[in-house]
This record gives sequence, C-alpha cells and structure tokens, in this order.
Amino acid sequence: MRLSDFDYHLPKELIAQYPLDQRDEARLLILDRAKHKIEHRVFKDIQGYLKKEDLLVLNDTKVLAARLMGKRKTGGNVEILLLGRKNGLTFRALVRPARVKIGDEIFFEPSGISCKLIAKNEVVFTAQDEKEIYALGKMPLPPYIKREAEDKDNVYYQTVYAAYDGSIAAPTAGLHFTKELLNSLKCGLAYITLHVGYSTFKPVKAENILEHSMEPEEFAVPEKSAQAIENVRVKGGRIFAVGTTACRALESFGQGVKEGSTNLFIYPGYKFKLVDGLLTNFHLPKTTLFMLVCAFGGTDLIKRAYAEAVEKQYRFYSYGDAMLIL
Repeated sequence: MRLSDFDYHLPKELIAQYPLDQRDEARLLILDRAKHKIEHRVFKDIQGYLKKEDLLVLNDTKVLAARLMGKRKTGGNVEILLLGRKNGLTFRALVRPARVKIGDEIFFEPSGISCKLIAKNEVVFTAQDEKEIYALGKMPLPPYIKREAEDKDNVYYQTVYAAYDGSIAAPTAGLHFTKELLNSLKCGLAYITLHVGYSTFKPVKAENILEHSMEPEEFAVPEKSAQAIENVRVKGGRIFAVGTTACRALESFGQGVKEGSTNLFIYPGYKFKLVDGLLTNFHLPKTTLFMLVCAFGGTDLIKRAYAEAVEKQYRFYSYGDAMLIL
C-alpha cells in the first residue's frame, strides 16, 4: 500500500483552532458501514446509537504539560517537547531548533531550572523532581493549532475522565464527553489506559507504508475492564472504542496482552478482534491514525465520509467534530 492512497484535500480554514465552549455540542457524523449510509447529528445524540448491552471503552490517560520554552545562553529561543522520563531527571525529548547542539544548556527563567542536551533526543534537568519540571510546561497543542496554549486548554485539551499522567497528546475523541452525558448513557463504560506518545503522530515517510514502524506506547487494561469486555463478548453486545488509542489498546489486549507496551500498526487489511464500533475525530492525511480509520471503515467509504464532512464544513482535527463508525 502506498502512502499517497491515504491523502485527501482539506481547506485550512476547517482546522479547528479553539474548542467549543460546550463539549457535547460538536457535530457528529454517523457512518453505517453495513448500509453505506451517512447521517449528521450533534454529539450528544450518540446515546441514541448505543444499546444497553454495548460497552463504551475510554482511554483515561492524562495529558502532561510537556511543552517547555527556554533560552540558550545566546538568548535564542528553544522549544522542548518532553516525550517521557528515561530515568532520574533524564528525559527523551524533541528539541527545536535543530541547531541546538549536544552539550548546549537551556535555561527556564525565572525558575532557576536548566537542562542540558546530552544526546540527540535526550535532556537532563537540574530540577528537584519531575513535578517541578512539568510545572514549567504548557499543554502540547498540535502544530496545526496556530497559537500558543492558553489557560482554557488546560481544561479543554483534557478529557473529563482523565486520571493517569503520561500523554503528550490528548485522546481527542473523548474530548466531546461531559460528565452529564457519560452519566446519561445506558450502555456500559470501561476505562483503559494508553499513554499517547510520539508514535501516534510520528510522520510516515516511506511511500510503502509497510516500511513504517510504530514506536511503543505504554498501555494497561485493568482487571475490572477486562472482565467487562469478556462479559460483553459472551452476551453478544458491541464494543465501541473511543478513539484510535483505545482501539489500539483493545486490539493489543485482543492479542493476549493486558499491559506493557504496544507498537501495533493498524492499516487496511487488518482483521479486528474486539472493536465493533469506533468513535473518532477527523485525522490528518497520510497518518497512521487515518490509516487505522480506513482499516476499520474501508478506505473508499471513509474518504467519502471525509469529503462530505468537508462539504458540510465540519471542524477538523483535535478540537474538531467527531465521527461514529457503526
């Protein structure tokens, strides 16, 4: 399969730059795979598509304030995206600009904290602990959101059920839920954790997508959720994954792994083991996220749905609208 097979045109003005004030007022495109039918709803209408015997599986990871802005001795600005702690106060990180060299020190004033680039993608801090480091940071909004993170992003770029620190990006399909909407659902709810890492948005550079490799991301399926999943399978209910991250964690669990790391790469031709329905935002072209959605919904049908979403002026990407694939 070619990377170019997963391209589509999106006008830039449809890329959402801010969240809606009311999460569940986002638009919801319903895609029925069996009927090849598309409907247009409001997100809160999702409860009408979920039955009592179904199970909605949500990713309860919490986004860290992983984007740090510092300066070199020369005064030049440096951006650091923390990808996770390696050991002690040493972190894996993406550092920009590229001209920052190994051995360079970056200062975060007025905190008195600094870090040093000790390898291509590694920095070590002078802080007292990890908490002090993340206190320097801001929400790591994606680069297609052309503004600095604001205070409201601390709330809106986080699901209302986020519980466990560890992600550098939000599981965006879950951003549309309010606590009131979750409480009103008649279906079962189960929570799993996949900490969203660089793998989720790592660019696919090979034209032959089979040459792309996913970096591992940590996940866990608690015993209570594992039991709920098993019960639904026995009773013949449907399992709905809230987002591509929950989908990948579920499918990894379906291969017999309850916790650890997963580098599962899902693209067309993949046979889904657990996921019967998928709630997802609209994704960038030529990404592993878009490939996963194409694998689940069928490439032609997904492209048709995306084209209709563009025509009807849906809001795209992290702060955009959603799609429920039945």
